[in-house]
Amino acid sequence: MKVLIAVTHLLGTGHLSRALTLGRAFAAAGHQVRVASGGFPAPQLSLAGLDLVQLPPLRSDGVDFTRLLTAEGTVADDAYHDARQRTLCETLREMQPDVLITELYPFGRRSLKGEFLSLLKAAHALPHRPVVLASIRDILAPPSKPKKAVEADAVIAEFYDAVLVHSDPAATRLDISWPVSEMLAGKLRYTGYVAPPAALPHPEQAGAGEVLVSAGGGSVGDALYDAALEAAQQTPDITWRLLVGGSDAAERIARFTAKGSRAIIEAARPDFRQMLCHAAASVSMCGYNTALDLLQAGAPAVLVPFDAGKEVEQSLRAESLAPLSGIAVLKTADLTPSALVQAVKGVMAEAPRATDRFRFDGAARTVEIAAELAGDRR
Repeated sequence: MKVLIAVTHLLGTGHLSRALTLGRAFAAAGHQVRVASGGFPAPQLSLAGLDLVQLPPLRSDGVDFTRLLTAEGTVADDAYHDARQRTLCETLREMQPDVLITELYPFGRRSLKGEFLSLLKAAHALPHRPVVLASIRDILAPPSKPKKAVEADAVIAEFYDAVLVHSDPAATRLDISWPVSEMLAGKLRYTGYVAPPAALPHPEQAGAGEVLVSAGGGSVGDALYDAALEAAQQTPDITWRLLVGGSDAAERIARFTAKGSRAIIEAARPDFRQMLCHAAASVSMCGYNTALDLLQAGAPAVLVPFDAGKEVEQSLRAESLAPLSGIAVLKTADLTPSALVQAVKGVMAEAPRATDRFRFDGAARTVEIAAELAGDRR
C-alpha cells in the first residue's frame, strides 16, 4: 500500500512530528510512505526510514496564521504558493497513492485552502482514487465563526472517506472543541493517541533530579523561559535546565545566558523524552506531543498553555489533564517566578501518577484503519 501524508507546520513542530510518527508506523508495517512537508525543516526530528518531499517552506508571522512568510522573511506571494501547489500535486501524480492523508486540513490551515483543495481534486481525478483521510489531534482550535465548521463539513462530505481523531475517546472527544454534525460523526474514527513508544531511561541519566523547561520546537516561550531563569535564582537547591528550540535558538540562548542565571541553558535536545524519565519536574506549554511525552513518562509537570492571540487549544488540553496527580496548570497571565516555584514544588510533592491510563497506540491503529478502508475500495 502506498501512502502520502501532506502536512504543513507553521509555528511549532507538533504537526510535523505527529505526521512523521504516522509515517514510521506505515513504514514499519511494510507500506511505502511519503511525507510532503510544507513547513520549515526541523532538524531535531528524525527522518530515518522516511521519504520526505520538502515544499517551498512557510511559517506564520507569529500567531498570525493568515500572514505566511518565506525563508527570507517576506510574505509569500501567488507565485510562491503556486510553486508549492505544483510540487504537491506532482508528488501525488507521480506516487499514485492508495491512501492520502491531510494533516489538520480542513479543520485548520484555511490560509492554505487553495493548495489542499487542488490536492484533493487531483486525488479524485486519479485513475484509481485513493482513500482520503483527515488526520487531527485530540483538541482543535474551535471555529471562530459557525460558517468555518459548515465549510469544513462541506469539504469532508465531498472529498473524505474518514476523519482520524488522534485521541482516546475515554479522555477527550472531538465535540469538546469542535461542533460535530451528524454527517461528521459518521466519518470519525478514534485512533488513540499518536505517540512513539515510551522512551527508555537515559543511558547517562541526563536530567536526573532537574527541572526541565521546554517550549516545543518553535520560536516561542520567552515569557516562560524568563520566569524560569528567575525561579532558578530563587531555588539554589534545585537545578533548572532550559531547552530552547526554534530556528533562532542560538540567538535566544545567548540572550538568556547574558542574564546570568544559575540555570543550565542549551538547545532543544533529541533525547528530551529520555531525560523526562529522570526529571524532578517538567515545565512546559501543553502542545499535543509534549502532553503525550509527559503522560508516558509520568514526570511531575507544570503546564503553562500557549494562549497568545486567540489560541485556546492548549488551555483546553491542560484543563483536561489538571485533575491528574502531579500536574498543575499556570495561566500565562499568572506566570511569575514565585508562582512558578510554588507550582513546581507542589507537583514534586504529589504522588506519582499511572502511565498506563490512556491508549498510546494511535499510529498502529491508524495503519489498521487505512488498510481496512483501502481494502474495502478494491
